[in-house]
Amino acid sequence: MIFKDYYKILGLESNKVSLDEIKIAYREKAKKFHPDINVGNSEAEVIFKDINEAYRTLSDSNQRRKYDFKWNKYIGSRKKKENKQKKTFKEMFLDILFGGISRQKSENKAIPQYGEDIDTQINVSIKEAFFGVNKKIKLRTVDGKETSFSVKVPAGVQSNDRLRIVGQGKKGKNGGKNGDLLVRVNITDDKKFKLIGTDIYTELSIAVWEAALGAKKKIELFGEEINIVIPKCCNSGEKLTIKEKGYKDGKGKRGNLNIITKIVFPKELSKEQEKLYIKLKEI
Repeated sequence: MIFKDYYKILGLESNKVSLDEIKIAYREKAKKFHPDINVGNSEAEVIFKDINEAYRTLSDSNQRRKYDFKWNKYIGSRKKKENKQKKTFKEMFLDILFGGISRQKSENKAIPQYGEDIDTQINVSIKEAFFGVNKKIKLRTVDGKETSFSVKVPAGVQSNDRLRIVGQGKKGKNGGKNGDLLVRVNITDDKKFKLIGTDIYTELSIAVWEAALGAKKKIELFGEEINIVIPKCCNSGEKLTIKEKGYKDGKGKRGNLNIITKIVFPKELSKEQEKLYIKLKEI
């Protein structure tokens, strides 16, 4: 798999940059490789597409969180190793050139190191994720102490999204910044509703006569009463879809609400009901 370094494409050295810095870098690069300036240059056209792709991802907070996780895995870890190797080579060079005195000075001037990020996860219900919620999580530090954090889960968060809490990871060394706390959100189904993508599924129990004759029913979802029309001759297991009443997609729209019908019989029949069913059978 070829992993694109969007930060490098925009001329940025790392992912420790603000949104304003990303915007400035994008404008400079886009201006340089714009098709109007590079007419007939196919290479510049490819670079311009990569620049736009990089900006779309990094300017969106949700997409950037997901991308940064992969960037740290493929690019960030490699850069740390390269910096470590450069440091070792520099020390060897100083030893050869100037002897132990220069090395001692170099060692006394310790290089700041970023602390490592910490990964954890939290469970939220579909309703909590829809409206947003503040969650408390407890983590145990390296020295065994228990620490509590308050995590703000935004409304419409997607399952497996990672929330970044800056500076709450492992401590940096030699004056370096602390790492971040990365919290993966796991949206859990409840007894009544199930989430698949942005669509919500639920079962609706209907009586035999409602299935035969049709009916109007109501269900409550996220504090809203939704009207359901049961068509005549409805079978058990049929799917009724209410458009745009599902979960949020992160772009201002919603998925669908899918109702699966389930025909239920009374536990006991009265004599009159039994006679009617016999009559139906004869008909």
